[in-house]
Amino acid sequence: MSNDRCDLLCLDAPLAEGIRRKLLDKRTAWEASERAKAFSDPTRLTLAAALREGGELCVCDLAWISERSQGLVSHHLRVLRSHGLVRSRRDGKLVMYALAEEGVLLLSAVLGEPERVEA
Repeated sequence: MSNDRCDLLCLDAPLAEGIRRKLLDKRTAWEASERAKAFSDPTRLTLAAALREGGELCVCDLAWISERSQGLVSHHLRVLRSHGLVRSRRDGKLVMYALAEEGVLLLSAVLGEPERVEA
């Protein structure tokens, strides 16, 4: 006997089927889990938090703040951008990064904070 499962089959089929029909399809669930995994790395989480505080920052600023190399920061920003969590724009020779609205919402959820939409 296990404490984490039923000892007898008591399936409420109509309820269970109704819930299953409302759930995300497999592709949407996979994409959402990939976005969430983007914040599973401490460096990416730190960069996202820095962008939330700083608004828009360049790689140089983020490297200084996170105490990581510019190359490593650029790599992590590409990952975050590929999942729609940060956005970038070129300003002359600089590339400026900002947290996208979805990034703000997910960061708040990951950190267990109330929503702070500022993007």
